[in-house]
Amino acid sequence: MIRWLETVARRVAAPVVASLVLLIAGSPAFAADLRVAVAANFGAPAQQLAEAFEAETGTRVAISTGSSGALFAQITQGAPFAILLSADEARPKALVDQGFAVKGSQFTYALGRLVLWSPDAELIDSSPAILETDRFSHLAIANPQTAPYGAAAMEVLGALGLEEELAVRIVTGESIAQAFGFVQSGNAELGFIASSQLATAGGGSIWIVPEELHAPIRQDAVLLEAGNDDAKAFLDFLRSSKGREIVAQFGYGLVETTQPAPSIYG
Repeated sequence: MIRWLETVARRVAAPVVASLVLLIAGSPAFAADLRVAVAANFGAPAQQLAEAFEAETGTRVAISTGSSGALFAQITQGAPFAILLSADEARPKALVDQGFAVKGSQFTYALGRLVLWSPDAELIDSSPAILETDRFSHLAIANPQTAPYGAAAMEVLGALGLEEELAVRIVTGESIAQAFGFVQSGNAELGFIASSQLATAGGGSIWIVPEELHAPIRQDAVLLEAGNDDAKAFLDFLRSSKGREIVAQFGYGLVETTQPAPSIYG
């Protein structure tokens, strides 16, 4: 599995670097035909999807990233997004239920994978053993109230019986991207991040969290503008074999292709 993650990192490192240049502050500096709100963990693959989609259709896509909770709040307050790519199922469903998204358009586009990572190649021994020691001062996680990866991290600590013991050492980022930044910058020695972020991690040591230690991270997409044909086409592209290939290259799991297509597509 570690070899698989190393392969993922090598395969997408160059595209990720190029994509991140276009994701500065999550604010596009060009006139876009389509605005997409994207959970922070999925920013780089979303940008690569946008570039591939533009190459095929000529439609320019602006990607804005943030925690799923923050994006949800922006959408309910009128932010002009046509699509949400969330890191959970709950918020897209809530948007549909509250009338902010198109009924029947929600589907799972990726299955997230949680890892414990440190830039120190000797700190983590492919197990959670480090969490039971005093060899670190700070553990970074995303905000469990707004970021699904943060909620999953807290589930893992609870399953290990370490939630209370480590509470004073936890540093919380608003999103999984900020949690990753805390570790990358040295403000935390280790942290729970998305496996897709290993592509830009630059080495270190990891523990791949067993999926049974937390609820599945089903990342769902939902259409926010019923009459937006560009948005529907982008969601079609995301579900296509080419789109799924891009998603998989970043280390995400995929649902079976037998998953029913959203009813908006007939």
